[in-house]
Amino acid sequence: MASADTARLLRRGLEIFAVLSVVAVLALLVYTGQWSATVNAFLRVNPWWMLAALGISSLDWFGGGVRIWVLAKYVYPRTPFWGMVAAGGLSAWAAYLTPAQAGAGPMMIYTMRRYGVPMPETLTSTLMDFLATVVFFAITGPLVIIFGAGRSLSAHGIPLVNISFYDLFKATAGIWLGLGLLIAFVVVFPGATRRLLHAVVTWLGRHHGEKVAARVDGLRAGIERIHECVLAYFRGLGWVAIALGVITSALAHATKYLSGYVALRALGLHADFFDVLILQTTIAFLLYFAPTPGSSGAAEALSAAMMSVYVPASFLAAYTILWRFTMSYATVIFGTFVFYRLLHGRLDEVVESSGAGPPAA
Repeated sequence: MASADTARLLRRGLEIFAVLSVVAVLALLVYTGQWSATVNAFLRVNPWWMLAALGISSLDWFGGGVRIWVLAKYVYPRTPFWGMVAAGGLSAWAAYLTPAQAGAGPMMIYTMRRYGVPMPETLTSTLMDFLATVVFFAITGPLVIIFGAGRSLSAHGIPLVNISFYDLFKATAGIWLGLGLLIAFVVVFPGATRRLLHAVVTWLGRHHGEKVAARVDGLRAGIERIHECVLAYFRGLGWVAIALGVITSALAHATKYLSGYVALRALGLHADFFDVLILQTTIAFLLYFAPTPGSSGAAEALSAAMMSVYVPASFLAAYTILWRFTMSYATVIFGTFVFYRLLHGRLDEVVESSGAGPPAA
């Protein structure tokens, strides 16, 4: 986030996200041919469920903010709560504007720095934030399977590849397990990670001139502080902070997993809550790897294919719009406003000058 190129990338991501989302919805309308039925579906939307949809959307901000606040406060007690709410929401916003949600981590780091959290504590708590997500998935995924939720989805699937939605859910859960093992290496062997980072810093100092060499001591000090913070999470009350991070992951990811059910109920449609939750979890897992900003285009197509089990063709376009609004459109709209307010409307200039260090919150 230290250059105008990054700001322009986010702006371009917003443009691509908007265009592809509109094209995908229009394509769905053309495919189903349900133009008038879609209008009628919106006319029967339950306003109370739409209010619930807005509440679910806000969890991108409050759920993500509570989690990063709990984790960061343990290593930096002066962490501001509302600053972390902004960090959680803007992290989700940047995720929706970048391919494979790659912008989430950098935006969270940038926002936390703007609100005064030192860089070592910011990097460590961001790592623990992701670890909490992985642990949450590792616990809830098997529990869902053990208690039998979603078994009825074995009867539905993708004919071309002969795989059921239930099998697809188990496969995507395995991908997250692999990512969890990678993060576990960093956490379980912090000493090895520290030595690797020191080696990289030493190489940079030797091969990239005096400017980098002059900053090597500062980088080494930062690495040592990061190492101390990682170790602190696995001592005494650090375990409590991790446990709270895992528990609050339910809030942080609630938008992705509840938006489908809320959109169904807003249209007056009924389905088993846990079956819909399984489908939404599978969709969320797969969309993490979509190559377009915010999975635009891919999200609409994948959701329409999988949710057609419960959504009639006459409601499919309306459902998709409500689902995407709850899951991402609301956060993108509000996040764009907050980001520009945070930078006082001078996107390129302020982000470019941020390399000199964030102003006091």
